[in-house]
Amino acid sequence: MQTSFTPAQLADADIREADGILRKCVHCGFCTATCPTYVLLGDELDSPRGRIYLIKHMLETDARAPATPARHLDRCLTCLSCMTTCPSGVNYMRLVDIARERMARGLRRPAMERMLRTLLMRLLPRPGVFRLALLGAALARPFKALLPGRLGVMAAMAPKRLAPPSAVDRPQVFPAEGARRKRVALMTGCAQQVLRPSINEATVRLLTRLGCEVVVAEGAGCCGALAHHIGETAAAEAAARANVAAWERVMAAGGLDAIVVNASGCGTTVKDYAFLLRHDPVWAERGARIASLARDVSEVIDDLGLRGMRPTDNRPRARVIAYHAACSLQHGQRVREVPKRLLAEAGFEVREPAESHLCCGSAGVYNILQADLALRLKERKAQRLAATGADVVATGNIGCWSQLQGASLMPVVHTVELLDWATGGPPPLEISPFAGASGGVGS
Repeated sequence: MQTSFTPAQLADADIREADGILRKCVHCGFCTATCPTYVLLGDELDSPRGRIYLIKHMLETDARAPATPARHLDRCLTCLSCMTTCPSGVNYMRLVDIARERMARGLRRPAMERMLRTLLMRLLPRPGVFRLALLGAALARPFKALLPGRLGVMAAMAPKRLAPPSAVDRPQVFPAEGARRKRVALMTGCAQQVLRPSINEATVRLLTRLGCEVVVAEGAGCCGALAHHIGETAAAEAAARANVAAWERVMAAGGLDAIVVNASGCGTTVKDYAFLLRHDPVWAERGARIASLARDVSEVIDDLGLRGMRPTDNRPRARVIAYHAACSLQHGQRVREVPKRLLAEAGFEVREPAESHLCCGSAGVYNILQADLALRLKERKAQRLAATGADVVATGNIGCWSQLQGASLMPVVHTVELLDWATGGPPPLEISPFAGASGGVGS
């Protein structure tokens, strides 16, 4: 793609990077076929190619309050399916990040929109506050149809019940069972602690069983993805710096082989800390060092290996799993086969739904900010998952887990909960009545 930035514009590092990305695009349009919003709406401006043109024009003209690009960029889920499809290697993720940062500086959104975005940024990264908010929302749930717009959406999304806070999420060290093979830090996250604390509990059990010393670091918290996705760069950078500092202290106290992330949306962000902190020369280098240690939990388990683990009495019966690949894992981190292979090694039959490349509509807070599109994607995904004939849906991201709850009759669990069950842990709550004593790891 030809660009026309001036020398003065190209003196800006972000513009130089955007220019390089734009010039890789050859307008082929392969990306349109795998873009969820283009599949739903059929509008070129709601496809990656259309958005690339809008971003190019916005950056070249230094437009400060671009309402049209904002509408179409807001509809982008940042699922990154286009990056998997693109034959030219266009780094759409970086381009959108740069564009959203510029938009956030110049665009004044309506008052209610600003209030909602501020509310989400204040609530979600703070587990204690988020828990209180969900308890309040649960009281409003019976009246969701009477609530206006997004308030009704948020009330409908509130879980019917919440598990109590888990002791696992407090800063501490979990010793390895037997000889220590790795020392890892576990990112316990923010919203996940409240919505599904059993995921971190299963992760700790499984990793320690496989010989990991697991550290939950004092001072680590939200990865910053929620703020980053809505263009609040300063808040995202602050979250990243806090995590980098927390994990550096753990490294100094005894070294680290990996930083384990079991929410793939967070993992994609942590792996990109060098870019997020690029404007700060001191923190950019530190962020890059931490990013190089970040691994999805499935990657670490794959390194350690499931085969050869001792048989246990509570291994699951042969059970059919529909694997829902989170976009952040399959497109953002390019981790595609490992989770499915691990589930198969653990004794499950794994089926993949049609259109597995398409997003379920979660995408951080997209299901609140773009509720109609998110609902259409959720229903489409639920139909594809049900068509597999599976018993259970497995996914590796808390956002997908939350989005797909109740979408079909199948329970939705995290992949690591199934692997923990198969290697000696308790069965996930939703499928405990079916726990059996045959099949299992290495069989």
